[in-house]
Order: sequence, then structure tokens, then C-alpha cells
Amino acid sequence: MGTQRQELFYFAPDGALMRVAVAAGTAWTAGSPGKMLEGRYAVRSGGNTHRNYDVAADGQRFLMIKAGGGDAAGAPPQIVVVQHFDEELKRLVPAK
Repeated sequence: MGTQRQELFYFAPDGALMRVAVAAGTAWTAGSPGKMLEGRYAVRSGGNTHRNYDVAADGQRFLMIKAGGGDAAGAPPQIVVVQHFDEELKRLVPAK
């Protein structure tokens, strides 16, 4: 049975997104961790087991929530969800 290389992603205590190569075979091994991203991204803490990012199957793209600025007067964070997107698109851009 061959060795399959994969990567493990996690947040460091300073909030940076880290990656480390891991291999599972006859023995589990891990490489040296490397910093991927650092910045103002929302990081959950306090024992919350839900991650607030996702990785594409190819490992090349990430979906993350950017933390808001420190401006208390600014608009609160929001997410817009469009249900039945195809119907909404047909309404907004009718076929000719």
C-alpha cells in the first residue's frame, strides 16, 4: 500500500492560517508547518468545534470570513443568501 500525501490546515494562536503536509501509510508523518495567510479573518475560539472556513477539494481555494474593522459606527457584518438563484436571474435578465 502506497503513501498518500495530504495537508492539514489549522489556525495558529496569532490567527494565521497554517498548513502542514501529512502522510498516512505504514506510519503517520507530518512535515514542518508553514504560514499560508495572515490578516484579519474571523477565528472562533473558546472551545467552539465548528470551523469558520472551508477548503476546495483541490486544496487551492479557501472560503473565509474577513473580520470587520474596529469602527463601531460601521454597518454590522451581513451575508446575503439568494434562494432559487436561477429564477431570480431569469427575472432580472430575461432571455431575448
